[in-house]
Amino acid sequence: MTTSSQHMSSQPRLHQKGQIIQEFGTVKQFPLGLSYEARMYSCQRLNKVLADTQILYGLYKKHHWLMRGATFYQLHLVLDKHASEQLELIDALAERVQTLGGVAVGDSRHVAEITSIPRPPDGVEEVPAMLSRLLEAHETILTEAHDAAARIGELGDDGTNDLLVSQVIRTGELQAWFLAEHLVDTPLVHT
Repeated sequence: MTTSSQHMSSQPRLHQKGQIIQEFGTVKQFPLGLSYEARMYSCQRLNKVLADTQILYGLYKKHHWLMRGATFYQLHLVLDKHASEQLELIDALAERVQTLGGVAVGDSRHVAEITSIPRPPDGVEEVPAMLSRLLEAHETILTEAHDAAARIGELGDDGTNDLLVSQVIRTGELQAWFLAEHLVDTPLVHT
């Protein structure tokens, strides 16, 4: 038996602590052809959209679980579909922050500190209130994403601009349309 094999063990090394090797709010240098200022600004704006999108995802799942009434089945399915699409956006936004050399906001407690989306009640709201809450969250994100995309485009960060326009804005607009149509008061049987 060699000395190196004597020290090997299949026991996991638990309760390890590590040093922070990059602080939140910083960007490291990557050869991306973008200035430090552009990458820093993009990461700040992306993290804001990312935090709000994580909250929107949580709202979609909550309302999916708590749906009630005659349209339960249809809304239960559409809210789950929208939640899955928001989860894909979360991953794309976080990976873009990392690509730019930044640190993506990932802890739910940190997300709660950054988000602009108000906290919902802990209980079950009426269905129209739940849908309205989702629409308001979409509008918050869309407003932020439109402004961020325009300013980031001016800085030459085409990749982030494309992500915000092609994925965040287009997905959000489509989802808002689907939700808003559920709030139209139309008779189902006669006119």
